[in-house]
Amino acid sequence: MKIYKSHFWYNNSQRNGIFFLVLLIVVFQSAIVFDVFSSDKTVAINQSKIRAFQNQIDSLKIIEIENRKPKIYPFNPNYITDYKGEQLGMSLDEIDRLLAFRKTNKFINSKKEFQKVTKVSDSLLAKISPYFKFPDWVVKRNQSNNSSSKQESKSYFKKSNKEIVLTTTDINKATAKDLQTINGIGPAFSERIIKYRSKLQGFSFNNQLYEVWGLEKEIADKVLLTFKIDQKPVIKKININTVTFKELLKNPYIDYDLCIKIFNYRDEVAELQNISELKNIKDFPIDKYARIVLYLLAE
Repeated sequence: MKIYKSHFWYNNSQRNGIFFLVLLIVVFQSAIVFDVFSSDKTVAINQSKIRAFQNQIDSLKIIEIENRKPKIYPFNPNYITDYKGEQLGMSLDEIDRLLAFRKTNKFINSKKEFQKVTKVSDSLLAKISPYFKFPDWVVKRNQSNNSSSKQESKSYFKKSNKEIVLTTTDINKATAKDLQTINGIGPAFSERIIKYRSKLQGFSFNNQLYEVWGLEKEIADKVLLTFKIDQKPVIKKININTVTFKELLKNPYIDYDLCIKIFNYRDEVAELQNISELKNIKDFPIDKYARIVLYLLAE
């Protein structure tokens, strides 16, 4: 009993303090339960200020959304990927046409050619073409070709009806003057044909003429009505098993990606026993096989 008495035995002032503390606790608990401190009064709100503040927030959101959109920087349209084309607003068909064109080892050198290959709409072309960036030498060539094309278009209608004697009808021996006897072939195109012929070491197929850059099919058809391959060229072939990467890349029908695939395949098989093994390479361009092997052999 002494133990309990020592804990509960207080003087009057202490008992009064404890009683007052308990009373305060009961009062505050009651206030919370009965929601005494709540008020039904509504606070006056300035609606015009709220609308102005909300408009400011909305404008900041729009600016942030615009900032998050991917920005378009100058680019070469020849290297548009699926992802890049989708960002630009191109359809899958338009992107596929571009990729198929690039697989032929050809390049787009103007916005007009880009539209011709991809068939994009005029509105989309107008939107993205300002960002096209071609190499400086292509820009200069386009400028010179525009001036020469104007001259050629004039000469196209000014050809003389006088009989012109050709030195040869063999397209591999034809001179620039021989080629210029064809309506539509001026000095620029004749030199371009001869330059491409030198790159190929001579035309082995008549339809290789269609590969000359900028030469329209209708004009090429006219050339082939007069000039043919009387004697196929003797092409110096290189051994696929010993050729270097740089040498193989000089093949007019092999681009960088195909060159890598060929070297990877060569490392895998150690040595090609027959040049036809190139067809075993995944995604090898079978349509260009006959042209590629003009310059290769397996020894």
